[in-house]
Amino acid sequence: MSESLSNKIAAGEVVEKCASVVKELIENSIDAGANDIKIDLIDSGTKSIKVTDNGSGMDEDDALLCFEAHATSKLLKEEDLFNINTLGFRGEALPSIASVSIVSLKTSNGNTGITYKLEGGKVVSKEKSDLRQGTVIEVKDLFFNTPARLKYLNSLQSELANVTSVIDRAALSHTDIRFTLTNNDKVILKTDGSGNLLKTINQIYGTSVSKKMLKLECENDDYEISGYISLPEVNKSNRNHFITIVNGRVVRNSDLNRVINDAYHKYKPDNRYPIVVLNINVDPTLTDVNIHPSKQDIKLSNFDDLKDMVSKEIEKVLDNHFLGVDASTHDVNLNNIVKKIEPVSEEKTYEEVTELVMDFSVSENDIKEKEDDYNYKEPESDTKPFPKIYPVGQVLGTYIVCHNEKGMYLIDQHAAAERYNYEKYKKAMADPKHETISMLFPMNLEYPKDEFLIIKQHLDFIRSLGIEIEEFGDSSYVVKSHPTWFKEGLEELFVQNVLEKIITMNKNFDLERFNDSISAMMACKASIKANTEISLEEMQKIIDDLETCKNPYNCAHGRPTIIHYPTYELEKLFKRVM
Repeated sequence: MSESLSNKIAAGEVVEKCASVVKELIENSIDAGANDIKIDLIDSGTKSIKVTDNGSGMDEDDALLCFEAHATSKLLKEEDLFNINTLGFRGEALPSIASVSIVSLKTSNGNTGITYKLEGGKVVSKEKSDLRQGTVIEVKDLFFNTPARLKYLNSLQSELANVTSVIDRAALSHTDIRFTLTNNDKVILKTDGSGNLLKTINQIYGTSVSKKMLKLECENDDYEISGYISLPEVNKSNRNHFITIVNGRVVRNSDLNRVINDAYHKYKPDNRYPIVVLNINVDPTLTDVNIHPSKQDIKLSNFDDLKDMVSKEIEKVLDNHFLGVDASTHDVNLNNIVKKIEPVSEEKTYEEVTELVMDFSVSENDIKEKEDDYNYKEPESDTKPFPKIYPVGQVLGTYIVCHNEKGMYLIDQHAAAERYNYEKYKKAMADPKHETISMLFPMNLEYPKDEFLIIKQHLDFIRSLGIEIEEFGDSSYVVKSHPTWFKEGLEELFVQNVLEKIITMNKNFDLERFNDSISAMMACKASIKANTEISLEEMQKIIDDLETCKNPYNCAHGRPTIIHYPTYELEKLFKRVM
């Protein structure tokens, strides 16, 4: 196999799209000690990607050697592979990129300056250059000699979005470096390299997001964690904004992402995801990044301890902050909200109901506000008590209208009742009293053989919940009694859901998640529905119950229970204040 062919094959792993090229080039700049990196694109990088840095630069010999396969100055001996302190180390990126593009490299270490030009990995020219310390590398006509790969590039908008995502992550992981990204001479992103993570978040996501980020710091014997997590009301439609940084390297780990998302599950809908930026510092000898050419996958020692610490700290930070929804902190027009409100059915999904009332997610376009408008202060961290409010009526049989001296409040009666029942049921499941009641007619449940056996493995646990269950034949069970706190009329449904959840979780059974899921299901089924007319006394009972909750601001599925419209906002609508 020729060197040219092997490089093209390697390029298939290292260079997938324009963003892959940008990532490899800026990692080289970071490893070279640059604190100012500029990325200039033409047509989203499909025509040209130019990276300019002020790093250490190279001499003439190293500049040529860097395009040789597996040439690297970052690993000198085999032992170094287990103590990696640089972003790059494989020596594959530059020869792979050069093999499928036209490359110009201009570099100087302050003593000598050299420029090389390569086409398809072959040097076509060499000349002296100025002594400005640093490196300028330009990649043109990517995949010009591999047309099959060229046609699989995405649209210009998609390629630009992917490159922007790479630069966003680089800026968040190296806040002391100034990054400038342009496309066709238009500035897309610019950070100031101040070293302030919250300020960098503001420059990337905008003021409306950065004002709602909460600081997180913790450590144990192996790990130091710091960063920011968003309030639940700031959320996105995917997990792309879970940014975990290990020793300055942005990594991806599905298990850690799952832990982050699970820590938020009580405060948000299941299909929305927060913005999280976590810096994890650990001894390099406890990590392994040599898993994939992208160097984004990573293995960590004592990983269970890390997951447990992240989960507990996120929950702690969220529990210590006021999570109620205030309409004055959102770009929300009350008139538009009123127009949206219509009777809703519990048959609708929680996502549909959430969109019906109000969308508190952050728009993808809600970025780049004026820096002068933001003073980089965190949200207030004191836990505010649930307000003393008084019901005055009901809208559409679904929303309770309340007021006090601070303005008007709308309460979703189903969400509020669900929150109260959820906390009640979860407490009962976590500490069962074994107070049971016999069923008038024992319930017979038949299952396929595999599900029958799964339930059989968990019979002791099921009985510990207060459900008296026995085998009845080869594939059936009979249930004779259940806990007294099961809601009357829903006993059979509750029992069936307990058994179905056990079957679903099976080998991945987790007691905390099981209790939470069953409690949420029971609370939803047992709570007052939308489109139900109730009296003022019943409204007051819902409010009183909500006030006793540990988290009165979200239902078990993360939807808001109460929305506050301050007096000032109402007076603005009626032109009482200007």
